Amino acid sequence: MKKKNRALDIFSLSFLDVISCSFGAMILLILISKPLPEPTIQETLDAGSLLNQIFQTETSVENLQNQVTATHEEFESKELVARKLNELRQKFKAKLSQAQKKASQLDADLKGLSLVQSSLKRSSIRPQSAEVRDDEVGGIPVDSDYVIFIVDTSGSMKEIWDRVTAEVVNVINIHPQIKGFQILNDNGAHIVSAYEGRWIPDTPKRRQSVINLFRAWNSASNSSPVEGLEVALKRYAKPNISLSIYIFGDEYSGSSYDPVINALDNLNTSKLTGKRLAKIHAIGFISNYSTGRFATLMREVTRRNEGTFIALPR
Repeated sequence: MKKKNRALDIFSLSFLDVISCSFGAMILLILISKPLPEPTIQETLDAGSLLNQIFQTETSVENLQNQVTATHEEFESKELVARKLNELRQKFKAKLSQAQKKASQLDADLKGLSLVQSSLKRSSIRPQSAEVRDDEVGGIPVDSDYVIFIVDTSGSMKEIWDRVTAEVVNVINIHPQIKGFQILNDNGAHIVSAYEGRWIPDTPKRRQSVINLFRAWNSASNSSPVEGLEVALKRYAKPNISLSIYIFGDEYSGSSYDPVINALDNLNTSKLTGKRLAKIHAIGFISNYSTGRFATLMREVTRRNEGTFIALPR
């Protein structure tokens, strides 16, 4: 048996219930929802104040950046000025050092001239006879064509090396015109090995270079001028030249004086004429190790060899 089709009724009770509930829910949502409040005048003013503060802060930051830039430029300018001042200071320091060296050289020249003047005065009042002689203050002749320096380079002399150098410079300066010179230590070692056996030419440039070398000279010795005198007399003393030998020392370490004196009498005497080949002078220094033996020996050596012994104060 067929079922009969029922007609669809959209306005049934169930449908109306659903629609009613939906409208009710919408009304309820509208009632319970709270709309956003309108901004108050105070809040508007606060927002404007914050915006103004932001603008002011940006302006302050920009000003600070400008100040930093200006300060950096000023610092670079001051740094440049400081660099220039430092360069000027270095140049002034170099010129001052040169002036001090020149003043020191002038002082050494003055001492040398004073020694020359004193020597000339003594020589002028000394009798012509060689038999009459003031053993203590005899003048130093400056008429030699060649000069040899024999210098004690032992440890005690190195302790006063600045004084020794100054006196060597003074002595060489009192000989304004010579043909050649040599510098040995008391053991006979040459300061310039390239000129061993021949004379160092005497020119202003050569003098200065040898003096500079002498300031830093470091050569061991035994505080006895015997070997140096033997080398000087055997290699350089000739009958046909005028030669002066200067011995610089503070102490004599040898055992006896007589062998030295006798050897010098033999070496420093011309076999043809019987005259002295060289005048021997001595400069005595006082160091922490001086005992007077150097002075005792040198007084006799210089007396026998037409020279002069000068004892310097401490």
